[in-house]
Amino acid sequence: MVPVMSDTPHHPPAAVPPPVSGSEGEWFGFQPVNPEAKSGLVRAVFGSVATNYDLMNDLMSGGIHRLWKDTLMEMVAPKPGMTLLDVAGGTGDIAFRFLQRGGGAAIVCDITEAMVRVGRDRAIDRNILSGVEWTVGDAEKLPIASRSVDAYTIAFGLRNVTRIDAAIAEARRVLKPGGKFYCLEFSHVVLPVLRELYDVYSFQVLPKIGRIVAKDEDSYRYLAESIRRFPAQEDLARRIAAAGFASVRVRNLTGGIAAIHSGWRI
Repeated sequence: MVPVMSDTPHHPPAAVPPPVSGSEGEWFGFQPVNPEAKSGLVRAVFGSVATNYDLMNDLMSGGIHRLWKDTLMEMVAPKPGMTLLDVAGGTGDIAFRFLQRGGGAAIVCDITEAMVRVGRDRAIDRNILSGVEWTVGDAEKLPIASRSVDAYTIAFGLRNVTRIDAAIAEARRVLKPGGKFYCLEFSHVVLPVLRELYDVYSFQVLPKIGRIVAKDEDSYRYLAESIRRFPAQEDLARRIAAAGFASVRVRNLTGGIAAIHSGWRI
């Protein structure tokens, strides 16, 4: 068995309302769905919010997502000659940081074409005309050659895939032996007081912000619900280890509002 190591002490995971059963692919937020329909529903959500996605990330996290992404990039430690695959990274936030910190080349893959278009436009606006490849693709069936990338990142995207284990397996397939897997995701708050406040914010405040800013309350209600349905930190770590990754670690951020999971491809 591959040991799972944590940078933080164990706390019981936050309760997930309402009680659920079945695999992640059978749910779209708290709504039961046919698994074959989920990816289309996800594309519709992110197609709707693409132009406001980065603004909404600021509002959802109070701007802290920028610090979380900086922490992620410190862990990646970009180097010349390193190739990064950033999955569900349509607007380019992770890829741009990777290049700015000295990374070699980045591939951005997102299932939603509208998000990729926003990312390419942002790259042009920033005069980033080389070093990034943009592609539309599914995290569960990546259009990327096996053993071809040095690092794999997925930020705020794994909870939206239909089959999480299939996406993790694909990450292992495309990584070179010795490559590193990183998942930055909203997770389960480990501080009871913060957990209660976060629940109020997520289910009462966030959808209203979505309605006012993005004119799309339903999509942001789904985003809150998808966070609560996402596996708890140690559960996800075990699944990453089961996929064949070694030295799996969990780093909680801001009391577990987000977490970074990492592991080595063996």
